[in-house]
Amino acid sequence: MSERVVVVAGALCRAGRLLAARRSAPAQLAGRWELPGGKLEPGESPEQALVRELYEELGVRAEPLRRIEGEWPLGRPGYVLQVWTARLISGEPRPLEDHDALRWLAPDEMDAVDWLDHDRPAVAEAARLLRQGGGEGVD
Repeated sequence: MSERVVVVAGALCRAGRLLAARRSAPAQLAGRWELPGGKLEPGESPEQALVRELYEELGVRAEPLRRIEGEWPLGRPGYVLQVWTARLISGEPRPLEDHDALRWLAPDEMDAVDWLDHDRPAVAEAARLLRQGGGEGVD
């Protein structure tokens, strides 16, 4: 049986928009869009991993707020995606690691990019929260 590996991602929201990041690597994912994040390291909580990953990938400080219900299998056996809403604390997001572009999308613009399939359910939930005018975990 495969070891379970948790990958965390952030539904980073600001001014009613969700941040999308375009993958530049690996080749099979390049050009598609995702919620930024990465794997938990040994001894980290998912929230700690999200803070670290958003800093490494985007150069920002963010605060995880609320986990979006559910988890989604990734392309590798045993890998699952968990997503948190997150609030930007400091910095302006820049594509630093494995991304070549960023876009802030309004709830009615979510279909403007080609999301990775496993991110779509969490993106839909983040868009729903944004349409509600905020809700917990989304400004």
